[in-house]
Amino acid sequence: MKPINSIFAIALLATLPAGFSYAQTSPAAPKTSTTKPAAPASTSTTSTATTTTSAAPAAPASSARTDVYHVHFTHAAPGKAAALGDFMKQPDPNAPMPGHAIVLRHQDGDSWDYLAIEHMGTKATLDAARPAPASAAARDASDWHTDTYVSGPAWADFAKAMGINEGAGKSAVYIASVYRAIPGHREQLDGVLKTQSPGDPVAGTVVLQHLEGAAWTFVSVARYATWEDFVKSETNAAAELAKGTGGWAALRDHSSYHTDTLADRIFP
Repeated sequence: MKPINSIFAIALLATLPAGFSYAQTSPAAPKTSTTKPAAPASTSTTSTATTTTSAAPAAPASSARTDVYHVHFTHAAPGKAAALGDFMKQPDPNAPMPGHAIVLRHQDGDSWDYLAIEHMGTKATLDAARPAPASAAARDASDWHTDTYVSGPAWADFAKAMGINEGAGKSAVYIASVYRAIPGHREQLDGVLKTQSPGDPVAGTVVLQHLEGAAWTFVSVARYATWEDFVKSETNAAAELAKGTGGWAALRDHSSYHTDTLADRIFP
């Protein structure tokens, strides 16, 4: 499902920079086990030392959420945007799945500067003895952040949707959206987000579902291989809206809150 894109982005097309090639670290990665959870949609077990979060059981084959991901939104402290980006390019020595991450950089939309999504495996465990930030400089480069654990597809499916194994990235355009479902409308909203609009040239989409953390239900990331494809998608969406068709109204029937942000990829 293509998110509700910002139409004004088309007008900015000529002025927006392309992406770069990159690398990332997400904040203090929890320890991970590779044993798949066999039970409930989401479990949280807390002791004085650890908290364990497991992925939901498999959904339909086309969108099975078998794995846990860590979603990190962060905003740079004044004058620290470039420094924060540099810190996020550094490999995390404690990553449970080295290299299994993507980092996006804000271009237009919500107030965050960077979005990091890290694959944790099928189970993530927080330890009271988690490592401290690499340095005070890295810690102080951000003035706020949120951390949320979500369930999502296996890494191979996630990487394919995001174009990670294609060696692409510089020309790709990403739309990162967060949604909060109206009470009782979670399944309906999930279905709308997973539905691709006819004729939409989106190259790949992932929809991740909240397990623990921030006050949203889903985060969706759509990838367009080129700016031309993105403009075509926006043009099609505007035409559908003018005719009273498309997903614009459907999303508003099931979502009480959402944000859409145009981004480029800075890792990998």
